[in-house]
Amino acid sequence: MHKTSALAAAFITLLGTVPLAHAQDSGNWQFRASATNFRSANGDSTGLGLQVNNKTFGAFDAMYFFGPNVALELNLTTPVKHTLTSNGSAIATLKQMPVHFMVQYHLTGVSALAGLRPYVGLGMNYTRFSSVNFEPAVVTALNPDIDRSATGFAVQLGADMPIGGGWLLNADLRKAQVRTDVSAGGNPAGSFKIDPLMLSVGVGVRF
Repeated sequence: MHKTSALAAAFITLLGTVPLAHAQDSGNWQFRASATNFRSANGDSTGLGLQVNNKTFGAFDAMYFFGPNVALELNLTTPVKHTLTSNGSAIATLKQMPVHFMVQYHLTGVSALAGLRPYVGLGMNYTRFSSVNFEPAVVTALNPDIDRSATGFAVQLGADMPIGGGWLLNADLRKAQVRTDVSAGGNPAGSFKIDPLMLSVGVGVRF
């Protein structure tokens, strides 16, 4: 958990270096870039002890506000490479590209939060798996495969802090439902549950 803690500590430190902005920083559009720490739940029903490694990568989102409280968000990344292991031994590499489409509710007029704009979100996750390459010995023994896409629910909790001129700092925590079926020799072998927890810290602009 040290990477997640380091990201959170860095964001808190950064908040302490900037002055609070007034609430007039507003607009219908908001764009953010962030660093995201991805931690997989690694639930496995195949009996193979499957796991993917945790990773930190860049993410981007675009939001449209229908008013002061309700917004739609599209969050995506480029394909991120992971190592798939079985009982601790590397058996494959793959890339995953998560896309989140969220409906958010932003709290306004909460003066006790010292300039923060907290929000909650509920939506859908779509994850595309690509470049799935199993080790030759694994292919010979099991001829395994996984479904190339997964859909599920996603939830989030976060906060923006305006720092002036439409610019803002952001912290965002989300949980997504990501599960894929696993086969061996063309026969069902079980499912692999990634269900990642993702902590992001970043910077954005609203106009």
